[in-house]
Amino acid sequence: FLDNAVADEAAACVRGGIDFEVVPGVSSLTAVPEYAGIDLIHSGGVQFASVTDGKFSKANTSQWGGASTVVCSTLVSMVGSLVDAAKAAGRPGTDHVVVTLHGGSTEQITLPSTLDDLVLAVDSIKAPSNDALHVIMGAAAEQRRELSWYETKPLFGWKVLVPRTKDQAAPMVARLRTYGAHSEEVPTISVEPPRSPLQMDKAVRGLVEGRYEWVAFTSVNAVKAVREKFEEYGLDARAFSGLKVAAVGSVTAEALRGWGIEPDLVPEGEQSAAGLAAEFPPFDEVLDPINRVFLPRADIATETLTAGLTELGWEVEDVTAYRTVRATPPPAPVREAIKTGKFDAVVFTSSSTVRNLVGIAGKPHASTVIAVIGPATAKTCEEHGLRVDVVAAKPSVVDLADALAAFAAERRDAFLAEGEPVLKPSQRRTSPRRRV
Repeated sequence: FLDNAVADEAAACVRGGIDFEVVPGVSSLTAVPEYAGIDLIHSGGVQFASVTDGKFSKANTSQWGGASTVVCSTLVSMVGSLVDAAKAAGRPGTDHVVVTLHGGSTEQITLPSTLDDLVLAVDSIKAPSNDALHVIMGAAAEQRRELSWYETKPLFGWKVLVPRTKDQAAPMVARLRTYGAHSEEVPTISVEPPRSPLQMDKAVRGLVEGRYEWVAFTSVNAVKAVREKFEEYGLDARAFSGLKVAAVGSVTAEALRGWGIEPDLVPEGEQSAAGLAAEFPPFDEVLDPINRVFLPRADIATETLTAGLTELGWEVEDVTAYRTVRATPPPAPVREAIKTGKFDAVVFTSSSTVRNLVGIAGKPHASTVIAVIGPATAKTCEEHGLRVDVVAAKPSVVDLADALAAFAAERRDAFLAEGEPVLKPSQRRTSPRRRV
């Protein structure tokens, strides 16, 4: 019951005759200071208080004057009353103070101040009057600069647009969150079955009957489409026995392993259709009993892999395993945010996400950092008049998030080296979208 609100809620349950259980947890009075980089353990005696009704009674504040550190949670509208109560308890106006709003979130704001200047510091944030905040006064507040760890993350507070389908966005969003970013997912494509199932039905029967020597997967969606078709027939991964399996990259390979299939070939160099074609073995009449490759793909896939395998002597049966359909436009506020630079960065994971986002929402603003998963996606951005700021070293969502974080860290260092305040991309406006 360190937080008054919890005790008040429990008391209300008692008065109402409602049974309840208390699950011990971490109080915001200790958690928020830790997120702000405040060491409460080595700061001497600490007094805690939670006041949300504006009543800073002597019973609550009488020990504040002699305490080495005071931690108090309250509301923005009550900061003036808190200052008066602290001074009345004997704390000096020059006392070191740290105030944190939205503690523990990617919108956390922490400001240093003194007790005399605390009201002005909070007013400068322009936060709603009923927003909660935490005030740390005294010895612990002096150490904050040395221990700040959360708000110094490279992407802290960045608003990143992730144009992917919901089920595919999770790994990217999770990785970006570790760097302090807040992600907003905007679906740009919908994956749907082919208009006619006949081709896929024939291919699956041929696979079971031994018609193919290789099966080449060029995306996670292709793996998913074939797996779903297998399940329709009551088949599983054992049907791949005797077949050689190729995956275009590490992400697709992981999707296969999740199905119990270990791919025989994953490009060690460029992980793309061209990279797979470059490392694919040529057809050998002596070693290969069958010269046929099954290639399940999207309806909009390029002919790069098909052409490459054909040159190697293989007969390729490329089958439309799924269709990519442009999603409906996002809500008007999101479209406006994209075009006016409210997002700090956008991460593109394929050429289709570039084309579809521009088609349904318009081009990102000039101030928005453009990060892409590989050279092909970068080329598509350039074709749409977008300058690319970040290209992942490897074509995976984890590497893309890491590359964006590294870019942000270098950008922050450049600001600091010039003695300038560190601004997010959305806080700086440049000329209309940079063309290449």
